[in-house]
Formats: sequence, C-alpha cells, structure tokens
Amino acid sequence: MCGVVGGVSERNMVPIILEGLSRLEYRGYDSAGITVIGSSNKLARQRVTGRVEELAKICGNENFRGLCGIGHTRWATHGGVTIDNAHPHFSNDKIALVHNGIIENYAPIREELKAKGYEFKSETDTEVIVHLIHSLYVTNKNLLLSVKEATKQLHGAYAIGVMCVDNPDEMVCARLGAPLILGLGIGEMFFASDISALLPVTQKVVYLEDGDVAIITRAGYKVYDAHDKEIFRKPNISELSVTQTELNGYRHYMQKEIFEQPDAIAQTLQSLGNSFNTNVFGRDAGKIFKQIDQVQIIACGTSYNAGMVAKYWIEDFAGLECRVDIASEYRYSKPPKRPNTLIVSLSQSGETADTLASVKYAHELGMTNTLAICNVAESSLTRLSKLSILTQAGPEIGVASTKAFTTQLVVLLYLANTLAMTKGHLTSNDAEARIRQMRCLPQLIIDTLKLEEQLKLIAKEMEYKQHALFLGRNTLYPIAVEGSLKLKEISYIHAEAYAAGELKHGPLALIDKEMPAIILMPGNLLHDKVKSNVQEVLARQGVVYLFTDTEEDVTAKCHRVVKMPENIAEYLLPIIYTIPLQLLSYHTAITKGTDVDKPRNLAKSVTVE
Repeated sequence: MCGVVGGVSERNMVPIILEGLSRLEYRGYDSAGITVIGSSNKLARQRVTGRVEELAKICGNENFRGLCGIGHTRWATHGGVTIDNAHPHFSNDKIALVHNGIIENYAPIREELKAKGYEFKSETDTEVIVHLIHSLYVTNKNLLLSVKEATKQLHGAYAIGVMCVDNPDEMVCARLGAPLILGLGIGEMFFASDISALLPVTQKVVYLEDGDVAIITRAGYKVYDAHDKEIFRKPNISELSVTQTELNGYRHYMQKEIFEQPDAIAQTLQSLGNSFNTNVFGRDAGKIFKQIDQVQIIACGTSYNAGMVAKYWIEDFAGLECRVDIASEYRYSKPPKRPNTLIVSLSQSGETADTLASVKYAHELGMTNTLAICNVAESSLTRLSKLSILTQAGPEIGVASTKAFTTQLVVLLYLANTLAMTKGHLTSNDAEARIRQMRCLPQLIIDTLKLEEQLKLIAKEMEYKQHALFLGRNTLYPIAVEGSLKLKEISYIHAEAYAAGELKHGPLALIDKEMPAIILMPGNLLHDKVKSNVQEVLARQGVVYLFTDTEEDVTAKCHRVVKMPENIAEYLLPIIYTIPLQLLSYHTAITKGTDVDKPRNLAKSVTVE
C-alpha cells in the first residue's frame, strides 16, 4: 500500500526520489518523507503529513541534497497520520529505513529493544525494523549481514530499503510478501515498489523474489535468496514508458483510463488471437482444462466483481460449477480439497496480499492447477501460478479501477468460451460468431462513451444525495455492485447494490422520493422481470435512472432514461453497461469536488492484509 523508492547515484537523488514518490502516490498518501546522506555523512530528513507536492516545497533548499537517498509515501496501518509516524525512520542517527508492509510480531520485538535501551519515537511497526537492524549492526558492522539477520526475525510482510551513514555508497533492500524491484542505470542503481516510479530514470529492472535481500551500489547489485545463497536475478526491459503514465491532456487519470478502454480492450483481444485457444493461458493449459471439473475464482474488490460476472459465463457456456470467493475470506476458510479444480486468481497488480495468500493456501490443499489473470508481467501472482495470462490494459494509476476491470472481463469471457470448447460445449460456428462479436467491443465502447454529456446532467443531480441504490439481474447484478463501489470510492456517497429480484426481501424499505435508483434493464436479459422491479420502485415514489436499450411505457415514468446501444449480444452486456456507471461516478465526484484519483483512506495496490 505504501510506496518506497530510493537509490545510489552520482547525481543528487532528491529530485529523482520526489518524482518517483509522485508516481507512487496512488499507493498511499497520508504522509511522505525523504532521507539522504548529506555531504557531511549525516542523515538529513524531510517529512510531511500530506501530499508529495507539499514535501517537494520543503525539499527545495539547496543544502538538502545527497547521492544516496530513500523516500516513502505512507498509507497508515500502525499509528495515526503524524510527522513522527511518517517514514523514513532512524535508529541512532546512523541507519535510515523505509518500509511497505506489516510486521505482525512487532510488539514482542519492540519490548526486547526497549529493554536494550532503544527509544521509540513513533507508533509504527516499521521503527522496530530499523532499531533491530541497528542492534545487530553494532556488533557486526555489516549492513547487509544485519539486514539478513533482522529479516529472519520478522513475521509478516515487508519491502524495505535501508542505508547507513558509515557506507554512503551502498544500500540494502529486502522483500517478503510485498513487491520490490531494482532499477539499473549507468553509474547508478535504484529500488522501488513498482516500475512507474523508475520510468523517468530507467526501463531496465530486476524483479526481486520473496525472501530476497539485495545490496546495491553505483556499480551494480548482488541478490541473496531466502536460503542466503547468492543468486543472479536477470534484468528485464520494461515495455512501459513515461508517456504511458502521463495525463496527456486529461483532467484526471480516472478520466483518461475510462477513455482508454477501447484501445485497452482492442489490445487485449489482439493478444488473445482469432480463436479460442488454450495455448494463450500457458503450455499445459489444454491438459489442465480437460482434467478440471470445477472452477474456483479468488479476488478482491473490483476484481471480485469481475469474477462474479465470470461465474455466470463459465456455468452457462462450459457447464462447470464455479465458485467465487473474496480472497480475504477464502484464505481462512476450509474448502473441500478437490484437486481437479481450476483456481483462477484475479488482480490488477498481481501483488494483492490476500489473493497471493489464497493461491498459496490452495496449493497447500493440493489444488495446484492455478491460473492468474493479471495486468502486470513478472508480478508475484503470475510467478506463483502454473498458468497465467495478461490483460493489456497498460498502466492504471487511478485508484478506482476502470480499464483493468473491463479487460479482466474480456479475458474471463475468453476463458469461459475456451473452457466450453475444451469440454465440447461450443461448436466451431458458435465459436467464430462469438469471436466476431467480441471484436465489436472497442467500437461499442466508443459509442457508449458518447453518453458522457447525459451522465454529467445526472451527476449534477447526485451532488447532494446521501444514498443511492443500484439494481441489476443476472450478469448485470455484479455490474450494479461495481457501479455502487465506484460511486462509494470516489464521491463518498453511500451506495448499495442488489439483485433486482431481492427488492421485496428488504431493500424496498429504503425507497422514497429522495432515493435515486440506478437500474440496468437491457431488452434481452430478463427484461420483463427487471421491468416489474422498475414498477415496484416507481410505485413507491423512487427516483429511477434507467439504463436501457428499449422504449416503452415504463420508460416515460422514469426520472431519466439513458439510452444504451442496441443489439448487443447478451454476454457482452456486462462490459458495455459498465462504461456509463464509470462515467457517472467520475462526474459525480467532479461535481462534489472530491479527489478523484486519490480518494480518502484508499490505496491502489493492497499489499498488506
């Protein structure tokens, strides 16, 4: 959740770290800080409770500079949002450290260190790590060895960068359960939570594995694995560029990413090919798909909503039982041990802690046929899974997921059809027809984006609403859930979603003339049933915002009707009906004046439990 960045260079690291932190701000932004080793070989630190731009203002002093430095953007876990709790943390003005993750056994270690005379100035679990490293360094005078020994005592998750005034030309990094990469420059080396922070200085990166400890200098790097064996981690050239992470004329990243969806889906479809082929999921996919007799989807947040849509497709097309579980619940459940289960994990970043833990748990239960659907190559999730496939969404910076969600849906639809083909439930003619219809998605989304002006009008009416109700049926029920999540995330309006058939079982009690009801009613998906639900809301003076491709008597009674594109194949509806709900939440947030890309209390990548 927090963002870490740092490095050793022949040039001043302060502007490099500030730029990296600004690109990591989506990961956490309660507070931010930088520490450098100055010309007098002393630690110099600047911290703020607030945004990186505030940190940049106080780092403008010419005297605040250094060739070795670390930086951090914080998403508070242990301790409130205060200067003392902001990173980097020091031990005896000799060692400085930044940390992403949670140390579960910090309390007993803290008491041991207090007994040794260490004074704690923060409420964080992180300060335990830096004092622990210092306590070992006092004896061995070797930062690398001290970090190795300290990490063996830590339980939980961490990605850390550590530096010591005695060795201003080197830095030590380590990771377990939280992402960390190294960046290779010419006469300089860097580390960061993800590639976006390093794109302005390098595209050459090394992905560290769980348990790795690395030492970096201007000349290069050495990596030691979890067994303390020196190991070569191969550098990779990232395909991302700085321009892909810029706003490019858009007001917010979320807006940019909504309008990038036609291209993102086109790229994803192109990567999948012109037929339903098991090979795109991995070399052994054909064999595995033939063996499985059920599917288990594991995900969090928006990815969980994508999995809920996929359940309908997989059961309908492939005739396979499909369960969908929230990762934070699955990892503590006791599911039946069925080795012929395909475990499908969904994550935009591939670093979601609960999802990773759930896949590992499935392995422990003997369910090793794992498939990761992810947007980041070389992520922890793809490396952990037997099979993997990448969505081609490109970088997604906005905290509220948009194009990552719709590209996940495209890949899941492709998976459902590929499973159907493998199980003998899909004829070649039907397969060709579905591929053709999927190829229409980019243009259908372009057409749907033209509804933006209508949605701006609705957004203005939503400005002072305290609550909203979203209703849909079948595959559009999870889309209603996703729409309510988006509205909650960025406009802070309390929103709930229900399967429309559940109205009579409680939610009707919420309906009055102040309650906006956003209802999804396509003509070819349980239309008459949803129409009855619309009538139920209207009969109780509910304010109906109807999204439909039909025109009939009930539409005239609704407060506003958003006319959706017609003649869309039933299984493409979830992808298309997602688009106006994204636009609605975005423009409602604009109207209310909230921070769209950095909604309060939230972070993009949830890398801690």
